[in-house]
Amino acid sequence: MVIRIAAVGDVHLDEDVVGRFRPALEELPEQADVLLLAGDLTRHGTEAEARCVAQEFGGLGVPVVTVLGNHDHQCDQVPQVVATLQDAGIAVLEGDGMVLDCPGGRLGIAGVKGFGGGFAGRCASDFGEPEMKAFVRTTTEAADRLGAALRSLDCDVLVALTHYSPVPDTLAGEPLEIYPFLGCYQLGQAIDSAPTALALHGHAHHGSERGATPGGVRVRNVAHPVIKQAYSVFHLGEDLDQPQVSGVTGGGIQHTWS
Repeated sequence: MVIRIAAVGDVHLDEDVVGRFRPALEELPEQADVLLLAGDLTRHGTEAEARCVAQEFGGLGVPVVTVLGNHDHQCDQVPQVVATLQDAGIAVLEGDGMVLDCPGGRLGIAGVKGFGGGFAGRCASDFGEPEMKAFVRTTTEAADRLGAALRSLDCDVLVALTHYSPVPDTLAGEPLEIYPFLGCYQLGQAIDSAPTALALHGHAHHGSERGATPGGVRVRNVAHPVIKQAYSVFHLGEDLDQPQVSGVTGGGIQHTWS
């Protein structure tokens, strides 16, 4: 049995680009069992832009699950953004999880936006000024919520969904100076604390697609500028006791994007 997961992040929708993904998305039920969105759904996090997201990604014939990204927080309208997405049937995760009954088995999804901080040996620490301590504690608390959510789910296959990256591998191509603002090692630790089959994230527009946590969990950067298509599809394992990422396909119609 196979569970098929479509994923994309960093679509940055507003009225100027709404409709560009929809032709490919109409084919989604033939390609995947679920669509996961890895944050930065909007440009500036307004309720009006959230309505564009709802129009684009609502009513697709498969469950749609998302986390928010940093852009979705910009205008301090998170409650309105979340409510608009939920009204369109899009599930929004932030430190929690859900289980979906798919034809190929029970899929558990745990999600959190995450935060920055950097990676082992080159990271911020919970020391010094209150501002630095608050920064690192935000990172740690997000990772702790992700880990707890992953460990709480009773499912056949477990997937972690974040906006910020859990590993430096998928940041390759970004300037080294901004790695601490693109992800943190604590997310990778949280993913490794459970039998996670796949971790998906966005945020790193100039990064690389493939990586792995220290514990060997496959990590994929599904930011739209990286995958350059409406979504990628991941096939998780013939043997659900030992789920594997058996293939990645370019889901839907490939487009040229301005």
